[in-house]
Amino acid sequence: MLKITKKTKMKPEDVTKKAVRFFGPIGYGLEITEQTETCASFEGGGGYISITTCLEGEITSVDIETREWEYQVKEFIGKLK
Repeated sequence: MLKITKKTKMKPEDVTKKAVRFFGPIGYGLEITEQTETCASFEGGGGYISITTCLEGEITSVDIETREWEYQVKEFIGKLK
């Protein structure tokens, strides 16, 4: 299991949309189990990914928890600006 936090200048809803494209059906093919403007959850391959975003002033805090998708989560985190 991996828990990781990243700060970004992106808006929370943009981070969520990017995550859905990256991990969802057109990305890694995971099933989207929850999606709002500020969070998204995915399941598949025997694991899960849970992403929560929170605006802190002009910076967005992105919290991700995963099991079995650690490499892909680190790849995604690296793509956030």
